[in-house]
Amino acid sequence: MSEAAVPLWEVFIRARQGLAHRHVGSVHATDAALALQAARDVYTRRGEGLSIWVVPSVAITASDPADKDELFEPTASKIYRHPTFYDIPDDVGHM
Repeated sequence: MSEAAVPLWEVFIRARQGLAHRHVGSVHATDAALALQAARDVYTRRGEGLSIWVVPSVAITASDPADKDELFEPTASKIYRHPTFYDIPDDVGHM
């Protein structure tokens, strides 16, 4: 099988001290299990990861940066979505 025919997988890793997965790169693999192994071998050599996600590149849909005004500007006019004017009680702690 040529490399062009082998699917591309995007790799996301959650660091030990983090809560969110972060995109770290891509690997070529014929299936999800091999993609996971390749991601582990390439991107977690120092044991810094807590979990790994591999996603077929064809399954990812991204917005065009040219559409940012259309996608993100309407939120500025909806101030009720911004919690800046709410009073948070002192006993709530970190929010």
